[in-house]
Order: sequence, then C-alpha cells, then structure tokens
Amino acid sequence: MTYETIISIFLGIGLAASVGFRVFLPLFALSLAAYFGDFNLNESWEWIGSLPAVLTLGVAMLIEIFAYFVPFVDNLLDSISVPLAAIAGTAVMVSTVADLDPVLTWSLAIIAGGGTATAIKSAGAAGRLTSTATTGGLGNPVVSTVETGTAAVVTAASIFFPVLAIILVIVILSFVFWIYRKLRPRKKS
Repeated sequence: MTYETIISIFLGIGLAASVGFRVFLPLFALSLAAYFGDFNLNESWEWIGSLPAVLTLGVAMLIEIFAYFVPFVDNLLDSISVPLAAIAGTAVMVSTVADLDPVLTWSLAIIAGGGTATAIKSAGAAGRLTSTATTGGLGNPVVSTVETGTAAVVTAASIFFPVLAIILVIVILSFVFWIYRKLRPRKKS
C-alpha cells in the first residue's frame, strides 16, 4: 500500500465523519477541491469536481445548514439524514480512495465510510432529540452550531491535513461511544 493510498483512506474517513455532522458540507468541500484541482478523484467520480456539482452541492449545503437552525425541522432532517449519511459516507470513501482493488475499496467504503458517518449522525440525532426534550427546541441552534463547526473543521483537516483528520475522527468516535455508554439503559441485576 502506497503513501498516497493511505492518505486517500484518511481523507475518505475524515470526510465520512464530517458527513455525520452535515451531509452536504464535506461533499461541497470535496467538490470544490476537485474543481480547483487540489484533489484528484477516482475516474468514475470526477463529475463531483464539475461546476454543476459544485453549484448544486453548494446550494444543498446552505439549505441544510440553515434548516438545522429551525427547531423541529432539525429533528425531521435528522430522520432523513441518518440513511443519507450512510450513503454519502460510503460515496466519499469510494470517490477518494486511490489504487485499491474495487472489492477492497467498496468494503472499506461501506464499513469505514458509511459506518463512521452513520455512527456520528445517529449520535447527533439522539443528542438533538435530547436537546428538544429538555429545552423545548431552544437549545437546538447551539447543537447545530457545534455540529456545523465540527463538520467544517474536520472537513478542512481532511482535505489539507488528512493525518490530523484521522486523529480528530478517533477523538470524535471515542466521544460518541462514551456518550452512548452514558445514555444506554443499565441492566438491572
């Protein structure tokens, strides 16, 4: 496995983690980076770097970000975004991974890309439901701001510093699993 392949895997996992916070922000950033030639995508995914893709993903990103600031609409979006995050997380992995056998690429994309995005999106959706239940939705814009900021930081790190992105993903997933263990109902003995 070459250095370029490892970096492309790190990039894909970092972007997949970002998809768990905001589906379209990392896709837009990847599209923009490919459009300006900062990153080469797999041949069958080069369309992501086209101007129509940049514009479409940019509009989708803005709509998604602003919609998450509307209480109760954000909960509706989460119900749609969990399966969408799995698909988008898989797609960003497939589009970025270089020089691997297609079977290995797709396996890695489904497990690492889709799995990471789904775990983070599911935890975020649970957090938003908790915020809605405890604050009547008034705390949700704070949750949305943190999620959008985290998506932006992890996306930027993924594109410009993929090794740092992997460290951030490990920290985020550790936090997600820690929260999950805290919130999980205890078995009565």
